[in-house]
Amino acid sequence: MTPQLQQAIRLLQLSSVELQQEIQEVLETNPLLERKNESSSAEDTQDSNLDSATSAESQSTTETIPEDLNIDADWDDIYDPAWKVSNSDIEHNASDFIETMHSSPQGLHEHLVWQIEMSNLSVQDKEVARLIIDYIDETGLLTESLEQIHQSVSGHFLLELDEVEAVLTYIQHLDPIGVGARSLSECLLIQLTHEYQSHPLFKKAKILLEKHIELLEKRDFTGLRKALRLKPAKLEELMQLIRSLDPAPGKKLSDAETDYITPDIYVKKVKGKWKISINGDTQPSLQINDYYAAMLDKNRNGKNSSERLQNETSNYIKDNLQQARWFIKSIENRNTTIINVAHAIIERQLAFLQYGDEAMKPMKLSDLAEQLGLHESTISRVTTRKYMHTPRGVYEFKYFFSSHVNTDTGGECSATAIRAMIKKLIAKEEPSKPLSDSKLTDLLNERGIKVARRTVAKYREALSIPASHNRKVFA
Repeated sequence: MTPQLQQAIRLLQLSSVELQQEIQEVLETNPLLERKNESSSAEDTQDSNLDSATSAESQSTTETIPEDLNIDADWDDIYDPAWKVSNSDIEHNASDFIETMHSSPQGLHEHLVWQIEMSNLSVQDKEVARLIIDYIDETGLLTESLEQIHQSVSGHFLLELDEVEAVLTYIQHLDPIGVGARSLSECLLIQLTHEYQSHPLFKKAKILLEKHIELLEKRDFTGLRKALRLKPAKLEELMQLIRSLDPAPGKKLSDAETDYITPDIYVKKVKGKWKISINGDTQPSLQINDYYAAMLDKNRNGKNSSERLQNETSNYIKDNLQQARWFIKSIENRNTTIINVAHAIIERQLAFLQYGDEAMKPMKLSDLAEQLGLHESTISRVTTRKYMHTPRGVYEFKYFFSSHVNTDTGGECSATAIRAMIKKLIAKEEPSKPLSDSKLTDLLNERGIKVARRTVAKYREALSIPASHNRKVFA
């Protein structure tokens, strides 16, 4: 496999974001490659900049430095350097630094440690607090028992268990309120006490979180109403109060950055016909730098030895020119392959664009490989981390591929379509009588789709839908 082919294959599997980074790296290392519309008059620009810089430096030196410099003279008395920073520059730089400091992303642990450092806690308590913070996960929950933390601390400080608990209590009331809780119940109780102590249903909410949270987790509203002795209207008001609390307060300051998706392909319907176009923002136009290419041509045709480049320089330009041409060709091949695969996908999945997931047809990598005359591995590379913007939303190319299940009529139904049917059936079920996996299997069989109960359970779990006994709502 040639290096050029290896490069083409590697570019094919890059996402649009990774491709942008790759292009930028090549642009920075290869002077023969540039974006279109960039200035190619490098020689004129460099010469004019050099001449102006030289003349300015010469004039500055002549005008500012006297011929006779006294031995005892201070340099600042004679020469005011151009790089001397003014007070306004210092203030400007300081404001930039402060702005940058405050705009940088900060995770939950850093935010908590910063608050501890700014607190009036003793040096010993601050050390204990840092240790406790190390055991807080990204949701804000304490992952280690207080006894175990106390045991770890006792190797460094002589502290009682209640002193460690006092530090934990302090942390639990930092921002965000509720971090460091040892359970969901404690997390919600801390927030409830801090925010809603004057609420008319505060006492009932406190009893619920302290004694009946298992009924809340089971959604047993009948049991809650009896345990708390509340009428339905008051229970609903209490539920609204509980819903205003955050079960994962640490998520507000999660270290994870948002991952934005840039579509590679746009699909839209124009005058009754589906049109496919590549996203130009992810595909910058590249070209060979005219100045260096002309220099190489001049070197080839030059008659005088003084006009010819040295071998080392000539070989350097030739190598970069060849690499630039191969890189541009690889980008063009990548675009063509992505467009062809997108066309093939849309051609097979037009029903999905018109009717949704339930109309998705079964499709395998081998189907497109055979249609386009490509290897399955190539189709796999093209469909990985490539995204298509459609009127129904943005989908990864791989979304359109799925296995199939046979139907009574001898046809096939895709797994995606079956998942959509299951989701639709569950959405229409009675909350007090949710559909079991066996019942869902029977309903699908009635539609002519041969599917086993364990397959229905697998698809339901893939949709993150709980089992029927967990979906049941008690009236």
